[in-house]
Amino acid sequence: MTIRLPGADGALRTYEPRTEPLAVTSGTPFTSRTVFSAAHVVADPFADVSPDSPAAVDWDATLAFRRHLWSHGLGVAEAMDTAQRGMGLDWAGAAELIRRSAAEAKSVGGLIACGVGTDQIASGSLAEVRAAYEEQLALVEESGAQAILMASRALAAAASGPEDYLEVYGYLLRQAAEPVVLHWLGPMFDPALEGYWGSSDLDTATDTFLDVIAAHPDKVDGIKVSLLDAQREIDIRRRLPKGVRCYTGDDFNYPELIAGDEQGFSHALLGIFDPLGPLAAQAVRVLDTGDVRGFRDLLDPTVGLSRHLFQTPTRFYKTGVVFLAWLAGHQSHFSMVGGLQSARSLPHFSTAYELADGLGLFPDPKLAEERMKTLLSVYGVNQ
Repeated sequence: MTIRLPGADGALRTYEPRTEPLAVTSGTPFTSRTVFSAAHVVADPFADVSPDSPAAVDWDATLAFRRHLWSHGLGVAEAMDTAQRGMGLDWAGAAELIRRSAAEAKSVGGLIACGVGTDQIASGSLAEVRAAYEEQLALVEESGAQAILMASRALAAAASGPEDYLEVYGYLLRQAAEPVVLHWLGPMFDPALEGYWGSSDLDTATDTFLDVIAAHPDKVDGIKVSLLDAQREIDIRRRLPKGVRCYTGDDFNYPELIAGDEQGFSHALLGIFDPLGPLAAQAVRVLDTGDVRGFRDLLDPTVGLSRHLFQTPTRFYKTGVVFLAWLAGHQSHFSMVGGLQSARSLPHFSTAYELADGLGLFPDPKLAEERMKTLLSVYGVNQ
């Protein structure tokens, strides 16, 4: 069995897919790390919508994928960047997603945390930003899920300096019913977040971020840092108040950050754990036994795939995530809300397929091969 795949130069090459998936097994809950997968949404391919229309979601397939993640012991980080917040999924769709996923988590005993943002407004005053955050925080708390305070495009536009971030976040943290996760998403994921925390200088921004936490340590369960800068995450992690966790969001350097060092480690809240779910869960269970080398042996080989999916422009990594979910049989089609399936090239898809197949990520390698050939034929590549 072979398949012809186009490379970056446009030339076709022959690839021989593997015949058996990686053997992974479910097991007991994790004991050494708390691990969330930021999960994608499955579009309804039969909805007559345009990229500018409200998202049409296949709720059955979307919730089934969350049950898949929970079955392997992973938590679900819901309505986050991976779910195309602000890139196809509006607040109305996100609110429905939060309600449905939180109810599903309750029914199966799954761990869930949900994104709280301000995407019901495009822009506004600081008071309007606070009100938007409040509305979303109330919905997440009513659903019974943990809240993740996401970075806000509206706040980035409205804030005149660090003091505005301190005021808005302090206001929200004082009224949060339970400790939240603070999320710092870098501009590589969303260019509108350039200069977040009141400065484009990362050292200055880091100080403001830590000032927010220091003022309300009892209201912050942890932080999620998505800057793709391992050393900065380690530096921030070492400066956190006792009891405040660091959840790595670094899709380039996650094995070393989760493994940690003599001064600490990161938990995880990662988009790459959407396609890596079963393998990532197995690696964490190995780490639970104290076998750091075994953990790295399982997870280190996945970094090449992750760096490929998250390559510049990084914000389009969702396309690769959904593409792999289709190849793996988690959904019947390759379409996305907002039409984002068009955001990556055929050579990009071909490399993603080859890397994922090499890792044994496809439960049915033959199905993945057939679907890849179907995609290739649409682009005019005949086998």
